[in-house]
Amino acid sequence: MQTDSLADTLRQRRQRLANLFENPVVLWSGKPSARNFPANVYPFRANSHFLYFAGIPLMNAAIRLEAGKLTLFMDEATPAQALWHGPSPSRQEIAQDIGADAALPLSELLHHTTAAATLRVQDATTAEQQRQLLGRQSNGDQDLALAKALVQLRMIHDQGAIAAIRQAAAVSVQAHQAGMVATPIAKAEAEVRAAMEQVILAHGLTCAYNSIVTVHGEVLHNEHYHHALNAGALLLADVGAETATGWASDITRTWPVSGKFSPPQRDLYDVVLAAHDACIEKAKPGVEYRDLHLLACRILAEGLVDLGILQGQPDDLVDQDAHALFFPHGVGHLLGLDVHDMEDLGDLAGYAEGRQRSERFGLGFLRLDRPLQPGMAVTIEPGFYQVPGILNESQRREQYCDCVNWDRLEQFDDVRGIRIEDDVLITENGCEVITKALPTSAEAIESLLKR
Repeated sequence: MQTDSLADTLRQRRQRLANLFENPVVLWSGKPSARNFPANVYPFRANSHFLYFAGIPLMNAAIRLEAGKLTLFMDEATPAQALWHGPSPSRQEIAQDIGADAALPLSELLHHTTAAATLRVQDATTAEQQRQLLGRQSNGDQDLALAKALVQLRMIHDQGAIAAIRQAAAVSVQAHQAGMVATPIAKAEAEVRAAMEQVILAHGLTCAYNSIVTVHGEVLHNEHYHHALNAGALLLADVGAETATGWASDITRTWPVSGKFSPPQRDLYDVVLAAHDACIEKAKPGVEYRDLHLLACRILAEGLVDLGILQGQPDDLVDQDAHALFFPHGVGHLLGLDVHDMEDLGDLAGYAEGRQRSERFGLGFLRLDRPLQPGMAVTIEPGFYQVPGILNESQRREQYCDCVNWDRLEQFDDVRGIRIEDDVLITENGCEVITKALPTSAEAIESLLKR
């Protein structure tokens, strides 16, 4: 984004906040956390609420917002920092780039926190600084009102945000293509992961989350990469890029290591794909995201009945949560400055006012329960998994003994996990699949693997 365009976008965002929230706001960027000694730190990621208004991932900085005006608080780089990290822009230069109305040393923040609302950052050091300056933890009514205003503001993406998400998505698509091309000659998951993340790094981006590249797709957030790639296995890759300013993408594809799905793998893959396609077809303004989830559940149940894995009427099976034996998570989540956008606020963003997370087995992990609106970005990611901790749990096995043909299920033992995930932008009349350049059909995936 050009500097002038960035400054204009940021000015518009803080003016919209001023229209929703009258009190002053102070947001901190946070600091890098040490791994084992102070100079050896984890990769720094600025707080997302700070990034939304500041636009640049500054370390150890804060901004004050009031009546559409922004004051930047940060210190100039010290000679020692310049020695180790090279020259950096001055405070005034940064302020000009982001359209700040004033720029002051960080020590001056002490005099500008009166009656200010804030949101707690993740790193403990900065959180303690917040507490000391504000004289309280960031959990009062004023902060809750700010959080609600930010949810309302950040839920609907402006053109700057959409452009950044598109950039992340385009690189993520290339990363997945590289992973598919690397698979036939790779011996272990780590090699495919390296091929995918190399594309992201080569574009100057980072990973939006810890990559999942695994033949053990039944482990939903598997972050181990040492398993061998044996013929007959399915490889599940959930890898997404993040721009330098924090905007994320999130894509999952599942493909056969050997280059061709076995008949049982293909049967289950097509069931998951049918759920994926149906949800995308129905996604439009006014549709309840929870209904998309239940649509995915019903199509999965119907497909599993057709394959002889589940027994009964699909609607009844969904009502009993029998489908959740194989699809325990929700069909997706918000996407934006974080891969699970605004989940630092708990369910405040994901759940509409007055709604609470269900305790049902088949709904308890639903991350988003609100009507879709133009400008929202969400993921659609149904799946099928054979999770031993679920399928072998005696109470659940007894509860669903009449719903599952366990003998038939054994004929699908070469399927550990399948997930198909795309990023979707809700438009005025429907939706746009931002990641559509990466195919989902089994035939197209097999074709890519032949390269």
